[in-house]
Amino acid sequence: MDLLRIYYTDMETNEFQEIKEFKRGAWINLVNPSESEIRKVCESVNIEEEFIRDALDFEEKARIDEEEDDNTKLFVVDVPIIEKGEEGEAVYNTMPLGMIVVRDDFFITVSLRKNKIIDNFEKRKIKNFQTYKKTRFIFQILYLNSSFYLNYLKQINKETEIAEYILKNSMRNKELLKLLNLEKGLVYFTTSLKSNELVMEKTLRGKIIKLYEEDSEILEDAITENRQAIEMAQIYRDILNGTMDAYASIISNNLNSVMKTLTSITIILAIPTMISSFWGMNVGLPFENNRLGFVIIVAVSLVLTLLVSWLLKRRNMLD
Repeated sequence: MDLLRIYYTDMETNEFQEIKEFKRGAWINLVNPSESEIRKVCESVNIEEEFIRDALDFEEKARIDEEEDDNTKLFVVDVPIIEKGEEGEAVYNTMPLGMIVVRDDFFITVSLRKNKIIDNFEKRKIKNFQTYKKTRFIFQILYLNSSFYLNYLKQINKETEIAEYILKNSMRNKELLKLLNLEKGLVYFTTSLKSNELVMEKTLRGKIIKLYEEDSEILEDAITENRQAIEMAQIYRDILNGTMDAYASIISNNLNSVMKTLTSITIILAIPTMISSFWGMNVGLPFENNRLGFVIIVAVSLVLTLLVSWLLKRRNMLD
């Protein structure tokens, strides 16, 4: 669903409300905007359409871009999202979130789909949030983004433990594929977190956007949270890689055991089959005219079968 919403915090009453007009100091939120909405916003706030379109590219990486002529700046960071897989399972991924500071007039956020980070601001769950304080707004988004990464990493760790527990009792493809998807999500998270760190470090230098002393602590906290998330992602990724390798070895070992057992059973069954084949030939053979010939042949087959089974068992060919 295409969304274009404009929010405004009154500087005197500090009242947060949704408005319809493009008012100076407003926050413009775009979620998967249509072509007409992109043109409308760009014409209303006087910026190039590329600023918005770049943030709508799913493959766009975290970066900072600026238009020196009119002091418009674009911040792109990767935010964590949870998608649904083919069988309804949770798939962890990332997507770009664009933040555009339009001179000292407007603040624009652009994303391909709704996400919990922007939802928290729309629902007024963030303290000391005003639409006209653009620097603080950016830092609050960065901090909340790092916090969500940490929360999602904890969820991944819990899902990994559940999948491991199930695999210990039953080696199923579903759980193995679950671990593979979680490992893929950790790769996406690690890559995005490192890119986000570069953006935040560059912002902290104070050359991209003006830093206020009371807001710098928010950015520093965001960097700290982001680094912690990077460490957690790398640790969980190493653990998951080790787990996957261990289960791959277990599966290979189980397959070898099954093949060994089946081979031994084939050898054992071949003995009575071979003996019965000999006595089924139209040639003269021992016990051919003996009244107890059938019983003797069955007994010989049974003794040889038991002897071969004992030998195979002794050599650990039968579990």
